[in-house]
Amino acid sequence: MVRNFFIVIALALTVFCAASAAMAGAIFLGPGPWITGNDTGGIIPYSPDLDGGVYRGMATDYCARWGRLAHVTSVHRLYGDYISFACIDRPGVIH
Repeated sequence: MVRNFFIVIALALTVFCAASAAMAGAIFLGPGPWITGNDTGGIIPYSPDLDGGVYRGMATDYCARWGRLAHVTSVHRLYGDYISFACIDRPGVIH
C-alpha cells in the first residue's frame, strides 16, 4: 500500500516537472525581440525605426547565413505586428 502511494507521488511530481519545463520552453522559445526564423525564412517585429528599408538588409544578412537570397513577403506597418520574409535559393543552386 505504501509502495503504491510513493509510485503515485513520484508520477505526479514527474508530470508536474514536465509541465513546468514545457511552460518555461514556451516562454523562452517563442518569437524573440529581433529576427526569429530558420533557413526557409522568418519574421522581424515591426518598429517605426525600421522604415526606410532597414528590414531588407536585416533579412538579407539573415538569409546569407545559408547562402540564400531574401525576399520580403509582407510588411504590416502596425506597432507590434511583424515583417515576414522568405529565404530563397540562388538560381542554379541544388541542395
